[in-house]
Amino acid sequence: MVHREIVSHVCWLRMESGKVQALDLELTKDLTAALDRAVADGPPPLVITGTGSSFSAGVDLFRVVNEGADYVRTFLPALSEAIRKLFAYPGPVISAINGHAVAGGALLAWCGDLRVMADGKGRIGVPELRVGVPFPAAAIAVLRFATGGRGMQSLAYVGGTLSAHEALAASLVDEVVPPHVLVDRASALAASLASIPPESFRLTKRALRQPHLEAISREGSAMDAEVLRIWQSPDTMAAIRGYLERTLGSRTGRPSGGR
Repeated sequence: MVHREIVSHVCWLRMESGKVQALDLELTKDLTAALDRAVADGPPPLVITGTGSSFSAGVDLFRVVNEGADYVRTFLPALSEAIRKLFAYPGPVISAINGHAVAGGALLAWCGDLRVMADGKGRIGVPELRVGVPFPAAAIAVLRFATGGRGMQSLAYVGGTLSAHEALAASLVDEVVPPHVLVDRASALAASLASIPPESFRLTKRALRQPHLEAISREGSAMDAEVLRIWQSPDTMAAIRGYLERTLGSRTGRPSGGR
């Protein structure tokens, strides 16, 4: 579910899960395994992207409500671990946002050191609270880092999504390019960051992100226990079902919109 390819010394990780790269237990575990392998390999510069017209539209909410609390007990820590490991990756990371990056998809995209988004219909944002679920500690840390605290409350509370150009204006992405240019531009950005002496890059990245990683380590266990309790509750499962009915009606498939 995470395809790995080395192109000109750059490690490309391409997510593929259903039509919209819905985040589930298998995809998050594959992503963590791919990141562990990359760290062991150097680490090389990474480009993370999606398949087709979606980067990732977030958690597979149908699977959450269909498989219930036992599934969530395993899935939610796996999702948090994938987000944390991508955020902590010591080498350069380019997010090539090829379309919708919603909820958990947005958080994965915002883990990148540079984020380039394809122009078009793709939206980016975090509607978790609109779905009825809280953010794990790793997600809050990434959101705080990506926004610098500016506009973070509005993003979280309102839960709206932004177009590529709106995200650029809000400094939530660094560049917007035509879709056919996305791969080449992401490759060029990865090469540019890879040209920085690795130890200098690693030290600077660690200094920029360390306070947020320390917050995850310091507060994550207690916070995530409470987050898990809420995600597993019957009231939350009912809220997710209501969200799916409001937004998708009778449509079937494996969409997302949680995180």
